[in-house]
Amino acid sequence: MSHKNVCLNCNSATTGNFCSNCGQKTDTHRITLKHFLAHDLLHGIWHIERGILFTAKEGFLRPGKAALDYISGKRIKYYNVFYLILIIIGLTFFVNSIYDKLFFHYYNVSNVPETNNAGKSIDHFFAEYSKIIIFSFVPVFALNSYILFRKRKLNISEHFIIAGMVFLGVMLISLISSILYLTEFLSFFDFISRYNTIVTPFVILLFVLFNYYRTFKDDYSIGKMILKIVLFFLMFMTEIIVFMILLVGYFTNWTFVLKYVT
Repeated sequence: MSHKNVCLNCNSATTGNFCSNCGQKTDTHRITLKHFLAHDLLHGIWHIERGILFTAKEGFLRPGKAALDYISGKRIKYYNVFYLILIIIGLTFFVNSIYDKLFFHYYNVSNVPETNNAGKSIDHFFAEYSKIIIFSFVPVFALNSYILFRKRKLNISEHFIIAGMVFLGVMLISLISSILYLTEFLSFFDFISRYNTIVTPFVILLFVLFNYYRTFKDDYSIGKMILKIVLFFLMFMTEIIVFMILLVGYFTNWTFVLKYVT
């Protein structure tokens, strides 16, 4: 069944392959088993997968440039970066749960050492709000870049897109790192896990700084750009330290301050 002059969805007049009013294709077919399997099902799955894989690749290889492409209007190939971050966070937690189970089984650990009440509260806080805490790095990145890289004249929402793409790359590195930690339980490959603990934090830090440098380097001289990257790093570390002080202070009723003062 093909109706190229009238849209079957909204009854608007059409002249091309798509309705200019609602976007539906003008060439529609009767739904048969062959069409359903070959087109609707497989095409739908492949389209979603292709968007996810393409966005993941861009976030890993060129997040800043990909974000600028997206901001400029080249968007059809991309999957929603923030949804994808949540998917990667979920996969990372899943891999980490496998590691925890293997750890308890491999080392025959029957219980976890007791911590004080403040320690338990902090552990519970991170366990309860871990996804929110991890995702909060995106607005922190966005705010810092909005403050530092004003010459490009991007608004805060556009800096969120850049931060989201960069953080997607960070989460992909974290996922790979979590998988590599599983080598701890493989003979002759357990050294990978030990090196992974040391290398991963530096890789993530360099990834963030390098990609922000690559994103905005055309707007500033090399000297100014290096200075801004250093300031970006210092601002981020300061924010992390302030957050940890506030968190520990809240759960200890600020007694830790008195302890160090006295």
